[in-house]
Amino acid sequence: MTSIDALINRQILMWESQQKALKEKPSEKKIIEPIITISRQTGSRGSYFASRLAEKLDYQRLHRNVIDGICASSGFQRRIIESIDNKFRSDLELMVESFFSGKTTDHYDYIHSLYKMILSMSQLGGVILIGRGGNFILGERRGFHIRFVGSKKRRIQNLIDYRFISEQEAIDRIEQSDSERSEFIRRLFNADINDPQHYDLIFNSDYMDIEDMLEVAQRAIKAKFEKLQYIDRENI
Repeated sequence: MTSIDALINRQILMWESQQKALKEKPSEKKIIEPIITISRQTGSRGSYFASRLAEKLDYQRLHRNVIDGICASSGFQRRIIESIDNKFRSDLELMVESFFSGKTTDHYDYIHSLYKMILSMSQLGGVILIGRGGNFILGERRGFHIRFVGSKKRRIQNLIDYRFISEQEAIDRIEQSDSERSEFIRRLFNADINDPQHYDLIFNSDYMDIEDMLEVAQRAIKAKFEKLQYIDRENI
């Protein structure tokens, strides 16, 4: 078992344990921990922020390779789907198919699995998803969405300092990554990755410390989901 497989298995076991506990005590109110997505420019320190936020919230950080590992494994997918609420499970395929209605999409199997798994994770909660357009899949109400940006100059210096690469390597990596991520979002969601309307919170990491950003993020996450609960109660 690879380290990625072990991480995925550990998270699924946690979800399975939580769902089992809920079934054993059906009278208790079901509380789903929020799912958080992180979109970041290379060198903006978004990945490090995600790791620190996961520590603060006692969440699991799931980066792109982990998400892809889940999408590539029918076994992992089956276990995740079996862990979610029966009603949501019955609606899941319809929700996914509605996205693809009338669209021609490359790599259909992967994207279909990506949608299904990220929507399922939103019903289990307690994870931070890095990349893969999670915010576009989940929408406004199913998660808290953070975007990390920074000046190119600062991002180049961050790669030199923390990845120990040359300036030219840092420039090349940033240009390639920015282009690939922007194209992925445009092609799959017909959206601009830099449009602020797709995020709840945007950090420019040039002049803010990670610890200060963590404090702001935790307060904003709490505020959003308290507001959503209030809106839902008002609509009952």
